Amino acid sequence: MSSTTVAPTTTRPLLRLEDLDLPHGKKARLHTLLFEHGPGNGTLLLLPLDQGLEHGPVDFFVNPPALDPDFQCRLAVQGDYSGIALQIGTAVRYMRPYAGRLPLVLKINGRTNVPSSDQAFSALTASVEDAVRLGAVAVGYTLYVGSPAQDRDMRQMNEVRRDCDRYGMPLICWAYPRGTDIEAKGGQLSLYAIDYAARVAAEMGADVIKLNIPKGHSEADAASPAPYNELVEDRRAMLARVIRSAGRAFVIFAGGSKLPDEELLARIADCMEGGATGFIFGRNMWQRPMDKAMAMTRRVHEVLGRYGTA
Repeated sequence: MSSTTVAPTTTRPLLRLEDLDLPHGKKARLHTLLFEHGPGNGTLLLLPLDQGLEHGPVDFFVNPPALDPDFQCRLAVQGDYSGIALQIGTAVRYMRPYAGRLPLVLKINGRTNVPSSDQAFSALTASVEDAVRLGAVAVGYTLYVGSPAQDRDMRQMNEVRRDCDRYGMPLICWAYPRGTDIEAKGGQLSLYAIDYAARVAAEMGADVIKLNIPKGHSEADAASPAPYNELVEDRRAMLARVIRSAGRAFVIFAGGSKLPDEELLARIADCMEGGATGFIFGRNMWQRPMDKAMAMTRRVHEVLGRYGTA
């Protein structure tokens, strides 16, 4: 297979809230996330706890105290995160002591990992109305790009988007490529798949788009459509490319499974240099004992402090 090395994609400057034409409610809630909590400089650091639904209890075996959601709530407050992402049951039962101190992103759909991901689809588990009632600053929605069920998924997301517009609620889209057709074209972590997912989420009306970091070019990419099948870029160039594909939406990257400290910090720097708004780190934080999670959180804050619009 021949490969084409291209010049790095131009980096997008950090997207600024004041440059976006948003309804007052969305702008106010995004201001809370971007400037009133967390780094406070226009970047984002979110802590998600939806893995219990998505993966089962297994993720908590590494750090048993994290099975109690109060662990993550305390980490988010003490570590000065921009907000925490929770499913409705966890939000209702654990957020009351933190109301007003810890911004809530209510995740309103989800799925277990028991069925095959070939037919990936996340049913609604809550509503935008629930998010308003609970004082949330945003809702989270998972969209599986490329799944055979994507027609249902896109119709469902469209209804959520309409409710978000009605209530002035920012929509954070977990944009995840999934399904056998994606795997046949390079895989869910290929540049092709993640670049496509970024664009789909933007065109569907997401205000913030959560993406995985694309893997480096490999033989598997030969199955991707042109020009991705021969496109060879370093990580920063790939990140800049997918961020540009997201247009006027904030882009945050997921940490995924737990990484060595220095690798995680290197990814953070690459993402921010590419124009990312921030990160949503779950297992990379709460799979550590509290003292180590706090120490890593401080290191992430140090990196994010070098970026931002304020």
